[in-house]
Amino acid sequence: MSSPAAPSLDSTQALPRADAPSPLPAARWTNRFAELGPRFFTELPAQGLPDPYWVATSPACAAELGWPADWQQSPEALQVLAGNAVWPGMRPLATVYSGHQFGVWAGQLGDGRALCLGELDTPAGPRELQLKGAGATPYSRRGDGRAVLRSSIREFLASEAMAALGVPTTRALALTGSRLPVLRETVETAAVVTRVAPSFLRFGHFEHFAHSDQPEQLRELLDFFVTHHAPECAQAPEPAVAVLQRVSLQTAELIAHWQSLGFCHGVMNTDNMSMLGLTLDYGPFGFMDGFDPGHICNHSDERGRYAYARQASVAFWNLHALAQSLMPLMPQGSDAEIEASTQRLLAAVEAYRERFATAMLGRWRAKLGLVTEQAGDQALADDFLRLMASSRADFTQSWRRLSRALEDATPLRDLFIDRDALDAWLARWRERLAAEGAPEAVQARMLAVNPAVVLRNHLAEGAIRAARDGDFGEVQRLLKVLSRPFDEPESPADAALPPDWAQDLEVSCSS
Repeated sequence: MSSPAAPSLDSTQALPRADAPSPLPAARWTNRFAELGPRFFTELPAQGLPDPYWVATSPACAAELGWPADWQQSPEALQVLAGNAVWPGMRPLATVYSGHQFGVWAGQLGDGRALCLGELDTPAGPRELQLKGAGATPYSRRGDGRAVLRSSIREFLASEAMAALGVPTTRALALTGSRLPVLRETVETAAVVTRVAPSFLRFGHFEHFAHSDQPEQLRELLDFFVTHHAPECAQAPEPAVAVLQRVSLQTAELIAHWQSLGFCHGVMNTDNMSMLGLTLDYGPFGFMDGFDPGHICNHSDERGRYAYARQASVAFWNLHALAQSLMPLMPQGSDAEIEASTQRLLAAVEAYRERFATAMLGRWRAKLGLVTEQAGDQALADDFLRLMASSRADFTQSWRRLSRALEDATPLRDLFIDRDALDAWLARWRERLAAEGAPEAVQARMLAVNPAVVLRNHLAEGAIRAARDGDFGEVQRLLKVLSRPFDEPESPADAALPPDWAQDLEVSCSS
């Protein structure tokens, strides 16, 4: 099913122009995706927030865009990023996509509460700016198109925290709020997150045109992706195969990074998978506290499809769904040709498994302080993880304390029940480190990859509770702490084990 016809921004529904062109010097907006035509999106204005206010802005994201440090001082900036106005050159639009949700084909989806404002030229290349929570679109289904302050704070902080950890991710430039009521389980208040990425294209965009039998649009979308985001695939004998392999390798690196940090996405539907290998759509995510390979961070995931230990295999499943969506672009003649096309696509997906295994072991080696490679390294990492799991030892603190265990293992031992087993493992680890340089160098390497602070649920909850009372200082303070995750924070509580009350916190798909 194609998207509805796009209303014109020149209609009476159009957003007003901001009073000033932009607070940015020589800002130039482009709309390359809009050139694809109305089958790919619906152009429509945002439904802005009444009486908006800043909750927080990200200096790091603004710097990447090349924006001045005081950009948010402009009243026009607040109105634009709250969805109440546009700068000249912006063309707000919602894209159409489909996807598999919890392994089941869900049909047409789309940007139900997101609007792409356009692309901005930046020192890092073109960046799309997108408002999340700016009102209903033709793809909202039964939703209101709004985002609540609670989930928006989590997404804002998580986006920037993951970037600081070095994880490929969409970014968050700003968070605006309003007293506008939004009904979820209870009445909450509305917010809008300004998200930033080179592209928000998802597996689901390709699935949409494949499943709705629109091969011409599928080809247009692939050509668009290759031209603007994967030019190295243009000269390949079969660009669809080259793109699929590229996405498979990037996805493998991404999932390995997640696993190494104890990060759980929570909703790895195909419509939440990025064509650029970015972490996309922070909903019911979570960083594990006590290590449990079967940990399910999403209270709505009753069967545990997206549990921590299943994320790698789910990504592999999703890549097969993407491969299926690219099949119409392959030779479709005889049965032999179809079989050969299928095998070439499957081979591209298979690249994921080898890359994931290599990337995962590389990350475990780095976390263990190893720079050389030996045959027993996988077993060494696996055995430490098993010890962590048997004691439900805190994931982040186990690795952080291991980083200092060459000088003092007592804090690490305090996290484990079977300390004799841990001591035996530590002896193996110390022996393995004999060829890895001076202990000081090993410790420095480990402290640079094993964070002191991650966005634990209780830290986010503290910021949310303060914000509900009108105090946004904790959001801004926590953003600063999370921007330097490998440094010991000024407040020990930011890196401490979670309090007992944190065990009762639940996150779900409700936002």
